[in-house]
Amino acid sequence: MKDKVKLPIGIENFEKIRTEGFYYVDKTGLIRELLDNWGEVNLFTRPRRFGKSLNMNMLRCFFECGCRSELFEGLEISRATVYCEKYMGRFPVISITLKGVSAMDFLGAKAMLRTVIGNEAMRFLFLKESPRLSEDEKESYRQLAALDSSGRQKFSMSDDMLTDSLYTLSKLLRKHYGQKVILLIDEYDVPLDKARHCGYYDEMVTLIRNLFGTALKTNDSLQFAVLTGCLRIAKESIFTGLNNLNVFSVTDVRFASRFGFTSEDVRQLLGYYHLEDKFEMIRKWYDGYRFGDTEMYCPWDVINYVDLLRTEPAAFPRAYWINTSGNDIIRKFIRMATPSTRREIEALVAGETVTHRIRQELTYRELYDSIDNLWSVLFTTGYLTQRGSGADAADVYRLAIPNLEIRQIFEEQIQEWFQEEARKDAPRLDAFCNAFPQGDAEAVERQFNAYLRKTISIRDTAVKTAKKENFYHGILLGLLAHREDWVVASNVESGDGYSDILVEMEEDGLGIVIEVKYAENGNFEKGCREAMAQIDDMGYVASLLEDGMERVLKYGIACHKKKCMVQVAVFPPSALV
Repeated sequence: MKDKVKLPIGIENFEKIRTEGFYYVDKTGLIRELLDNWGEVNLFTRPRRFGKSLNMNMLRCFFECGCRSELFEGLEISRATVYCEKYMGRFPVISITLKGVSAMDFLGAKAMLRTVIGNEAMRFLFLKESPRLSEDEKESYRQLAALDSSGRQKFSMSDDMLTDSLYTLSKLLRKHYGQKVILLIDEYDVPLDKARHCGYYDEMVTLIRNLFGTALKTNDSLQFAVLTGCLRIAKESIFTGLNNLNVFSVTDVRFASRFGFTSEDVRQLLGYYHLEDKFEMIRKWYDGYRFGDTEMYCPWDVINYVDLLRTEPAAFPRAYWINTSGNDIIRKFIRMATPSTRREIEALVAGETVTHRIRQELTYRELYDSIDNLWSVLFTTGYLTQRGSGADAADVYRLAIPNLEIRQIFEEQIQEWFQEEARKDAPRLDAFCNAFPQGDAEAVERQFNAYLRKTISIRDTAVKTAKKENFYHGILLGLLAHREDWVVASNVESGDGYSDILVEMEEDGLGIVIEVKYAENGNFEKGCREAMAQIDDMGYVASLLEDGMERVLKYGIACHKKKCMVQVAVFPPSALV
């Protein structure tokens, strides 16, 4: 595949992709659709890593004065000749991204915002000498770009200038070009999210509201504006009085296929790299999002996995999207979950749907006020997706986990939450652990059942047996790891296979081997028999004996939903427990 073009991992610069030999999934149809669905201010909300920033850069390349038309040769928009003749390269464009405005305090965030806008202003240095601007207007530009008398940048834009900066810059550009301005603001909500986390939300809301108010509401120099973000922030928060706002969220049919990859996009990509046989695997792991009426894949995942397959054809899919965020929302959701919500989480992890009303207009202050709001946040940020309407109401949806990647993070966070809860009662956890070296199968069974009743379990629909066994294995491993004086290992090569859990108590010369089985159809006795037989047939005791353990306790544990059965045997059979 050495003759194939490169994959644009993390590249959000359209011109670079088109000129430096990178694969491009054509989303230029967004341009025509945007012009056909005219709105003075357009907000697109999509989960992270779905191509928002690349699309914004593509819009800038198309509309901006001095456009390189060759960048669009062969792409969908090039076939719309009337649109290209009328709009390509016809407008001054202001393009900023707020994704980097994420300081720990308000002063730091404000300085970052000054830098972002000041750097954009510096792209238009010709304004300070423009014959079409008055001396006062040229001075306004120099203050905007934070230039001193010698033309050096100082980054000392005043607060008043910052508030009016986008309005001022668009006014100057319109006068210079004699043409209204297109304004592009990418990741508009990042500063608000960071401010909520760090305690300066009110100050940031006021700043963003004032900045957007002058740029979007009272700006006669504006042709149109496009904003992107993860969430639609309520109008009373930052879009006060903005009556010209068109919002296109994940539930809208319009623009549904313009962010993310369609099934056909993925098939073409795999065909280009001769990886057609990986389509079904990619579908299970990275598909499942539904934008409007269109099934979509996460492009970040697909591109990264295809890049991996080019050098490792047998590589298993990895969780790329979930590793680009702290996933705090899932942790908060599980911690706040009521018993009935935990049942719903179980249904989701099992591949089922749950029905909830979705509020797409929230303020960041409200996000974690209630479990009801968290359902909405999970939906808009991509942790859940829709499987159709759940009732006659327009804002009620049947929600589902999109794919195997997102299911994985739910399972991991469930296990972490459970371990945290278990550690809160140390005496109870000690009693559970101590039952193992005592060979007390009845106590282990009773106490493990009590733990399982309180966790969020993996049901038996839509999940393979091995996956369900891994869940119980993880829960048990986390509980036993409480004993820091034990050597606890998982999936260790032993005998002719890999044992689930091995425990060594060196001072006592006692080893424990544990095999966990999922009891299909609730047949616990069969599950225990199979577990005990596997321990013997695969020789799992061998490594414990090699490490100097004088006796070994063998545990077969069968689990089904929120119940278990435990059996124990001793090796050698004559050894006393």
